Amino acid sequence: MIRVLIADDQEMVRAGFRMILESQGTIEVVGDVANGVDAVRVAREKRPDVCLMDIRMPGIDGLEATKRLAGPGVTDPVKVVVVTTFDLDEYVDAALANGASGFLLKDAGPALLIEAIQAAVRGDALVSPQITVRLLKHFSQSRERVRSAVAPPKEELTERELQVVRATAKGLTNTEIGRELFMSLSTVKTHLAAAQAKIGARNRVETAAWAWRSGLMEDL
Repeated sequence: MIRVLIADDQEMVRAGFRMILESQGTIEVVGDVANGVDAVRVAREKRPDVCLMDIRMPGIDGLEATKRLAGPGVTDPVKVVVVTTFDLDEYVDAALANGASGFLLKDAGPALLIEAIQAAVRGDALVSPQITVRLLKHFSQSRERVRSAVAPPKEELTERELQVVRATAKGLTNTEIGRELFMSLSTVKTHLAAAQAKIGARNRVETAAWAWRSGLMEDL
């Protein structure tokens, strides 16, 4: 069973998510909370596999709660999927920088919600397709500004590692990357792990964000 915590300030949204998730038979909702403070507290107490996190909540917002649960410096992070009505560029950027393992809009539908949870558990990441397009456009338009803030890799990436990073930034899973690049699954994982170590990324979302910010996706 996948254990999920729901954090949203709207009771109807929490009830709806609970109904969708528990109907799967493979997901257990271990709690639902209405504010960011409780989200952090309950997540630390119950250690869910995934926390679904709204952005605009009382107490502390979902971005700060995500940072406290999964951000840089957190030694035992909880996987957080941000689910929100708002697709503002600064929200997406902040959520990914704060360690989110996915970013969905609330109108994405039940199938994508389940897929995002499953992806987070696997160590993959899912970002709404429309959000991915907006991110690419956003980072392209502010290329010089964001590039100056990107730390160079500790060691130059090999061509195969760059290919895997690009594919990851496009939102492909390891299996899909293997098909596209004609690699075995274990080879994909090896290249991705090596690339993440070189660029200082902890997960797929940080890897993708690095690719977008560094200009690696410009010619795609």
